[in-house]
Amino acid sequence: MFTNKGWRLVDFHCHLDLFPNHNNAFQQAINDKVIILSVTTTPRAWPENQRLAKMGRLIKIGLGLHPQIIETNWKEIALWEAYFSDARYIGEIGLDSGPRFRKSLELQKSVFEKILRRCAEAGGRILSVHSTGCAGIVLDMIEKLVPKNRSRVILHWFTGTGKEAQQANDLGCFYSINSAMLRNNRQREMIQNLPIERIITETDAPFSKDSVNPTWPRDVRKAVAELAVLLKMDEDEMGAKIENNLSLLEESI
Repeated sequence: MFTNKGWRLVDFHCHLDLFPNHNNAFQQAINDKVIILSVTTTPRAWPENQRLAKMGRLIKIGLGLHPQIIETNWKEIALWEAYFSDARYIGEIGLDSGPRFRKSLELQKSVFEKILRRCAEAGGRILSVHSTGCAGIVLDMIEKLVPKNRSRVILHWFTGTGKEAQQANDLGCFYSINSAMLRNNRQREMIQNLPIERIITETDAPFSKDSVNPTWPRDVRKAVAELAVLLKMDEDEMGAKIENNLSLLEESI
């Protein structure tokens, strides 16, 4: 348990079900009292993740279909749609044009478009969006398909240009920031220019590492501390701001 002065840690993009022992990961997250969005990479994981999340009121589950598995799993969009009505949080979704996944980009775009249209139609969703190598395409699709009064977008591990960040700002996007981003000078400069009221924190655990070990949601404290230094704030002030930003995000839709 942590001794923060009136605020709780926020890890709004991690993968509890992809830890080696995901039951233990859920239990540890509950014990640490971290506010968590645990995203899924496939809708097949949704029922079990929902069951485990009921153990802790601070854990929310995202219904996802990760762009990196679209080439082989694109038919799972039907299963994603079957679970959609029960999901307020959607993720991990998006596009990836990295070398390993570029050949499936058109298929990724087709699936992503279906997801965005469904979220816009239904309204009230919060989306955690992956945009590796194609931030501009992702933002153009969001601008075209998702009015900001219908659903809200959090850009996970956003690495776009300054111009793309401005487009994202204009669209009302939020940003989930992790420690790895804060070790990159270009990304640090971008983060300094983001609206502070749109910043929340993430770990992307267990895929991010602290030295050689996979991170845990509680390790998001490091991102809070580093953001405080970067943005010239007291750490408690920064932590409270992040939790308040999350509350404003969830109340806005």
